[in-house]
Amino acid sequence: MSEHIFEYAPAPESASIVDIRPAYGLFINGEWVDGTDGRSFKSVNPATEEVLAEITEAGPADVDRAVTAARTAFETVWGPMPGRERAKYLFRIARLIQERSRELAVLETIDNGKPIRESRDVDLPLVAAHFFYYAGWADKLPYAGFGPDPRPLGVAGQVIPWNFPLLMLAWKIAPALACGNTVVLKPAETTPLTALAFAEICRQAELPPGVVNIVTGAGETGKALVEHPGVDKVAFTGSTEVGKQIARAVAGTRKRLTLELGGKAANVIFDDAPLDQAVEGVINGIFFNQGHVCCAGSRLLVQETIAEELLERLKARMTTLRVGDPLDKNTDVGAVNSAEQLEKIRTLAQIGEAEGATRWSVPCRLPEQGFWFPPTVFTGVAQSHRIAREEIFGPVLSVLTFRTPAEAVEKANNTPYGLSAGIWTEKGSRILWMAQRMRAGVVWANTFNKFDPAAPFGGYKESGFGREGGRHGLEAYLDV
Repeated sequence: MSEHIFEYAPAPESASIVDIRPAYGLFINGEWVDGTDGRSFKSVNPATEEVLAEITEAGPADVDRAVTAARTAFETVWGPMPGRERAKYLFRIARLIQERSRELAVLETIDNGKPIRESRDVDLPLVAAHFFYYAGWADKLPYAGFGPDPRPLGVAGQVIPWNFPLLMLAWKIAPALACGNTVVLKPAETTPLTALAFAEICRQAELPPGVVNIVTGAGETGKALVEHPGVDKVAFTGSTEVGKQIARAVAGTRKRLTLELGGKAANVIFDDAPLDQAVEGVINGIFFNQGHVCCAGSRLLVQETIAEELLERLKARMTTLRVGDPLDKNTDVGAVNSAEQLEKIRTLAQIGEAEGATRWSVPCRLPEQGFWFPPTVFTGVAQSHRIAREEIFGPVLSVLTFRTPAEAVEKANNTPYGLSAGIWTEKGSRILWMAQRMRAGVVWANTFNKFDPAAPFGGYKESGFGREGGRHGLEAYLDV
């Protein structure tokens, strides 16, 4: 009897639901305006390399206009407004995001390269949830534990990355507005489209002009925003290297700062863990969003006695991952966000081989256009290897083994980062023992990459400081 292999038929989501303009200006004081010096750059679809739109590059004069608009809105409208009134706007924004979630998910996937399944089922529900959650806090700030009368700081300058463009926007904007601050936000230069769509949602929600301003551009625009004397609070999510530059720039000023930076999370699997469940957790930990996740489980620590069996199951599961068109609802792994990021992943993978680790990639045909990297595992990794120490920010997993829980803790903490970690075991006591000893801001037990607006998120050491989400996430936006 011949063996039948079931294939998934293509199930593409229609791109016609989104209307991408040929060119975008800056969103300042509730209006679309042109940049003062006429400079622009292109936003590209990473899956096809086609140009999506021409984006205005904001210069220092544009950033100054945006900060001035935010300051005026803060002093005249948003700061004095009662919390219950601010809450209504946040609820309205949350509902508009829900209503337009299909369109926003498609736009995110086209601009970023992540699979539509993720932008539709993970990113967008969480984006709306963050606005709903912080809308609920807006009139309850005296009960948040930061004193009876916590005040807003003023103007928040926020710089976000390209891996979760709309979700990072929500993490930044929702608590800032709930606390009574106004915002100037700079999205990543490779993924500005959903932030610009959010500007339209602000208009649709009739948010007062100047409360949210969006300036597009690259590093220089971000630098102008961070260093602007009219900014009271800087929030940044991105690389540790840029985070250090920002910390130096605001040192000695009165600006508040929170940083959410890189990670090299350990996903620790003990010999009593449910292996199939753990394999799913490993897959989710490193191949979700092509590994473009600060808290990705990029170091797999496996107890020696089960390492062989776990790797066998992991490789078998990896061969079922579908890499390809991000708009296809069956796709598991989409495109790498940019040519520059792809080059970085390739270089570190080559270094991994040169250092003596064994590389295994999923045998799959990659599309000819676009930026692609196959899901990859390195075995025989030493702690001194660069692939075990540096953040690759791609679908690349380094596997190390351990014998005792104490050794697992030592290896897990042997990193300059400390953003997240995962523990897989049947023993509740061991979960608690490990979690207390791991220097990571978030520790997941028998799961990975689970987020909730009510749970704080943030790191230790070179992964930054401050927390986003939950009651803790209000503190960064209040004068306490």
